[in-house]
Amino acid sequence: MKKIFIDGKDGTTGLKIFGRFEKRDDIELLTIDPEKRKDPAERARLINESDITFLCLPDAASIEAVSLVENDNVKIIDTSTAHRTLPDWAYGFAELSKEHRRRIEESNRIAVPGCYASGFNSIVYPLIKSGFIAPDYDIVCFALSGYTGAGKKGIAQYEDKNRDKELDSPRLYALTQEHKHLKEMKAVSGLDKAPIFSPIICDYPQGMVVTVPLYTDKMTKKYSASDICEMFKEHYDGSDIVKVRDLGYTTSMIGSNNFADRDDMEIEINGNADRILITSRFDNLGKGASGAAIQCLNIAMGIDEKTGLNIGE
Repeated sequence: MKKIFIDGKDGTTGLKIFGRFEKRDDIELLTIDPEKRKDPAERARLINESDITFLCLPDAASIEAVSLVENDNVKIIDTSTAHRTLPDWAYGFAELSKEHRRRIEESNRIAVPGCYASGFNSIVYPLIKSGFIAPDYDIVCFALSGYTGAGKKGIAQYEDKNRDKELDSPRLYALTQEHKHLKEMKAVSGLDKAPIFSPIICDYPQGMVVTVPLYTDKMTKKYSASDICEMFKEHYDGSDIVKVRDLGYTTSMIGSNNFADRDDMEIEINGNADRILITSRFDNLGKGASGAAIQCLNIAMGIDEKTGLNIGE
């Protein structure tokens, strides 16, 4: 039985992770006195007593938490942005490659991907790895997310009965092109430069769609939608969590909240001979956050990676 500590249990992701352990009998959950949740000495004690500690903290606090580790056997699974592009941390998206999975299995330092970055890298990493596009391709990406991705303050704002009417509509943000996920989107995918990225927050709780459009004549050769679909199917072959749909799977519209409360992801390829849309759909709180964290835990423990996850068809 593994001893698990969640540092930052009261945040959105921490609460979701905590809730997933209610029905598991293969872990012992270490808890902190609420009055001591910011006490470095008490946090250090619990971190070093644990087998695995989840960090559900702001970046600076996550970096501080790692500095408290004295037990070389403790595994850290960090859900913050702080460590996602560091070479000595495993990037927690096992389906990207065998090497990504191996590092999650073996590392004591695992960084859970950002939600938007999960969708983006699920698309762009295979395109570059397969040679379908060059690393210098001028990528544009747009994405829709439920408001739970905005954290406690954002959730409270959206769920306030006296809220601003502007929140009734989708809102484009990251207008300066400085979104915090851009660093990992570029680094993990293998792009030479950061993409143009337009995220949109919407008035529904959970669910996310990330889309990358491509000109086929700008690819390394003029691939068809069928060629691209087959490449993605081969890349994710055998995965129960990342599913590549057949061409024509969606005939009209792709909803962004259909995967709410699920921990899997689906990829679709649509378009025509000249212009392609590749879309990744998942739950920003599932495969985009706590679901991915639990999957990393399962892989690190050497058990079925789907344990405690909600996986659809």
